[in-house]
Amino acid sequence: MNAPELVAIDAASARLSMRWPDGAVSGLPFVLLRSACMCAQCRKRKLDGDTPLSSPDVKLLEARPSGYGLQLVFDDGHERGIFPWIYLERLARDQQNAADHQQSRTL
Repeated sequence: MNAPELVAIDAASARLSMRWPDGAVSGLPFVLLRSACMCAQCRKRKLDGDTPLSSPDVKLLEARPSGYGLQLVFDDGHERGIFPWIYLERLARDQQNAADHQQSRTL
């Protein structure tokens, strides 16, 4: 998976925006990203059946490139997880598919 050509934190919409080499544009809500963290601490919580440590108004402060992905820094102090590019692309695709499915149900 190639890295996005552009990564931007859009505080107004509370989304991480990415433009991929194929021209696709995606935006992932901060709350989704925080709950989708795959660091050891968050994975353990999920395996134990606990809910992610996230609030609906969580903010993304930084998106630090880290070779194969992004290290995301949230305003709740969490910055352990690195989100691989392929994982971010899959999250964006899954979110778009869910939105498309919801829209088709309302038509």
